[in-house]
Amino acid sequence: MNIKEIQQEIVEEFALFEDWMQRYEYMIDLGKSLPLILEEYKTDDNIIKGCQSKVWVHADLETDKLVFTADSDAIITKGIIAILIRAFSDQKPLDIIEADTQFIDEIGLKEHLSATRANGLVSMIKQIKLYAVAYQTQLS
Repeated sequence: MNIKEIQQEIVEEFALFEDWMQRYEYMIDLGKSLPLILEEYKTDDNIIKGCQSKVWVHADLETDKLVFTADSDAIITKGIIAILIRAFSDQKPLDIIEADTQFIDEIGLKEHLSATRANGLVSMIKQIKLYAVAYQTQLS
């Protein structure tokens, strides 16, 4: 599946829920299924700057695709990073760089987060894109 298809799938899943309490519960469940980062990558280098809670993200290039793992010490934040990793992991760096993040607005995530969590979300997206730029540069 490409990024756009995965994002559309996420939008459709969130549309199934009546209210934001159900969506938060779903995000918490997604966080529980997150591909966890290895302890050795839980370093300051992999912490997302700008997040209120601790969020670690690591990327590896496998063949020509980026594979992300992550973790967070907060359950909602873990759900947020799980959504992003689902959308962008196992994709080519250039596709990640060029992908838009409109699906975040479509599911209404930003408007239902506190200001600090919304800033953290932006920082997570930025870090994922920076990994893609770094690996794309290596591939070129």
